[in-house]
Amino acid sequence: MRASPDCSRFCHEVHIGTTGHQMKTCYGFKRMIKDRPHEWEPGNLNDILVPVQAFHQKNMFEHEIKHDQRFDFTRVPAVLELCHHAGADIPDEILYRSGQMSTTLKTNNQQSAPILPDELRYIGQKTLDAWENLRLGATKLLLVYPSKVCKHCSEVHIGQSGHKARMCGVFKFEGWKGMHKWNKAGVDDLVPQNIVWHRRPHDPPVLVDGGRDYYGHAPAVVELCMQVGAIVPPKYHCMMKTHGLAPPVG
Repeated sequence: MRASPDCSRFCHEVHIGTTGHQMKTCYGFKRMIKDRPHEWEPGNLNDILVPVQAFHQKNMFEHEIKHDQRFDFTRVPAVLELCHHAGADIPDEILYRSGQMSTTLKTNNQQSAPILPDELRYIGQKTLDAWENLRLGATKLLLVYPSKVCKHCSEVHIGQSGHKARMCGVFKFEGWKGMHKWNKAGVDDLVPQNIVWHRRPHDPPVLVDGGRDYYGHAPAVVELCMQVGAIVPPKYHCMMKTHGLAPPVG
């Protein structure tokens, strides 16, 4: 059986499995409700690898991007922009078409050809290894190349100081007028883990609301790869509550 992601229709929650969980953790589009069950629909790549984009500049010593210049700069994946500033030679077809590629994958819901279990396990392990290498590499680059993240939203900027484009929705209608408040960015800001619920072997087939204090968690990529047979690094075992108690029955 192949693992597949499900995403909530009215919020950003993702579940990895054939059937979505029954926990009442949906908060709606504008976080105006709580303790509601999710309505699940098929997920896609962007639900697992959350895209984070930033303005692309040819070098890190360019002038700050003003608000009226925001449409003069291309938006590219933040990780690629970080690697670009570090000197990586990124072909234009990858740098400028990455957004189009993710959109194509999102709209392509066709069933792929069956994959043998051993091959699927191999793909899962390679994917998990690549994920770990990506996060490790981004962590090292962030020690050298300055990057910023908005304190109030998820906007990221790679460079000495944040841009001046007024795009922060939190204070759009207040005194801030959409100005970002910049803090130092970390690896989770560029490569979000997107934590999901983890079902252990001794948990029920469908996770229920009464057991939320017992279930573990895992990054979506880790959970997806684990369900196809990949070996999970020990550093995630505590988060996943691997040896934790099962929820009481009844």
